[in-house]
Amino acid sequence: MALKRRLFTREFKLQVLREIQSGKSVAQASREHQLHPTLISKWQKQHSQYAEQAFSGNGNTYKDEARVADLERMIGQLTMENALLKKALLRLKGLAHCSSKSSSKQST
Repeated sequence: MALKRRLFTREFKLQVLREIQSGKSVAQASREHQLHPTLISKWQKQHSQYAEQAFSGNGNTYKDEARVADLERMIGQLTMENALLKKALLRLKGLAHCSSKSSSKQST
């Protein structure tokens, strides 16, 4: 039987971080709350990086950054497709130009 993953509320995470900021060591806080010190360090990093947006919940965090990354990826893909289509158009124009020259030579 698989263990169920523990979920921590935003308030709990902020409480643990406040305890550490008030002078408690990470090791002591991790023992008291039965958390791995790495998890607390991860929470500290998220809180310092995203401040008020940190721990907003359920995998839907940082939507703006994910959306920007998706849009940048799409722009890159469309740029590559555009370049490919431009090359194909130039080749088609070149073939049409060559075929019009050869047909005009045959008619004379």
